Amino acid sequence: MTHFNKFFGLKAIALSAVLSMTAGLALAGDSNVSTGQILDALKPKPATRGLSAGPQADPAVQAKESTFLNTVRNRSTRSLSTGEREQIAELAATKPKIDLEIQFDYNSADIAKTSVPSVQALGKALSDPSLKGSTFVVAGHTDAVGTEEYNQGLSERRADTIKKYLVQNYGLTGTDLVTVGYGKTKLKDTANGADPINRRVQVVNMDTQTASK
Repeated sequence: MTHFNKFFGLKAIALSAVLSMTAGLALAGDSNVSTGQILDALKPKPATRGLSAGPQADPAVQAKESTFLNTVRNRSTRSLSTGEREQIAELAATKPKIDLEIQFDYNSADIAKTSVPSVQALGKALSDPSLKGSTFVVAGHTDAVGTEEYNQGLSERRADTIKKYLVQNYGLTGTDLVTVGYGKTKLKDTANGADPINRRVQVVNMDTQTASK
C-alpha cells in the first residue's frame, strides 16, 4: 500500500510538472509580437523599376498626402473631424501597417499588463534607424459595447496612451505620431462586436521615403 501511494504520488508530481510547462508555453504563445515582426510589416516595399507603382509613386499625390499630414500632425486627437479621420483611414489603406492586439482594460485607456510587451516591441521598432523620418498613424479602436460617443472618446484616449508611452519611453517625437480614434466604427470582428479582439491599436507607416533607404 505504501509502495502504491509513493508511486501514485510520483505520477501526480510528474503530471503537475507537465501541466506547469504547458501553461508556460501557452503564455509564451500569446498575441504579443516581436520588434522584427513589426519592422517587417512597417517597412515600405521598394517599387519595381519599369512597372507602375500605383498612386503613391506620383510626386503630386505624395505632395498632397504630405500637406494633409502636416495639417493633422500637431493636432490633438479629439480635434480631428469625422472627415479628417476618414481621410486618414483612406490614406492608411495603401500604406504598410500592422494591426496590433494591444488590449486595454475594460472601459479603460490603461494598457493591459499582458500587452505591455507588444507596446515595448512597437517602441523599439519605431525608433529603429530603418524607419527614421517616417510619420506614423496610431489608431485606437474599441469594441461595440456602449454608445458611439463614449467609444469614440475611449478610442482617442487609447491612442493617446500609446503615443505618450512611446514618447516617454523611446524618445520618439510627438509630431511624428498622428493619433486618431475610430471608436466602434471599424470592428475587427464584426460578427462579435463585444469580443476583446476589437479593443486594439493599428499602426501605419505613412511615409514611403524609407523604401529607398
